[in-house]
Amino acid sequence: MKQISTRFSIAVHTLSLIAAIPNECTGDFIASSVNTNPVIIRRIMGMLKKAGLVDVRPGVGGASLLKDPDQITLLDIYRAVNATEENQLFRIHEKPNLNCPVGRNIEMALQVELRDAQLAMEQRLAQTTLGHLTGKFK
Repeated sequence: MKQISTRFSIAVHTLSLIAAIPNECTGDFIASSVNTNPVIIRRIMGMLKKAGLVDVRPGVGGASLLKDPDQITLLDIYRAVNATEENQLFRIHEKPNLNCPVGRNIEMALQVELRDAQLAMEQRLAQTTLGHLTGKFK
């Protein structure tokens, strides 16, 4: 089973650090907190910068949020790091047996349910801001 990319949780972790202690947020500091390679952090920071969520100061290190934490939703972060391809949270197996009544109909019947499930998840992520999440750390 393919899971949602860990880029999402790493991005949330990264932005939470920047919100909490912006002056210390070098790539190495973030990588140490996340317990991953700094290269992964740089890639994710690039995605977050492209999405307009952070400003990164190369060389000196450090990063800052471009929006107030209460204006950044988990859905914004999820989309910024392309955690899944659009409308592809769930994938259906390919080439079922079309001679079978289930195989012939499963994709169409299941697609609607899976699309609705993804929509529900995205609506839930849209309700939680980075500020709300980091408020739970205190």
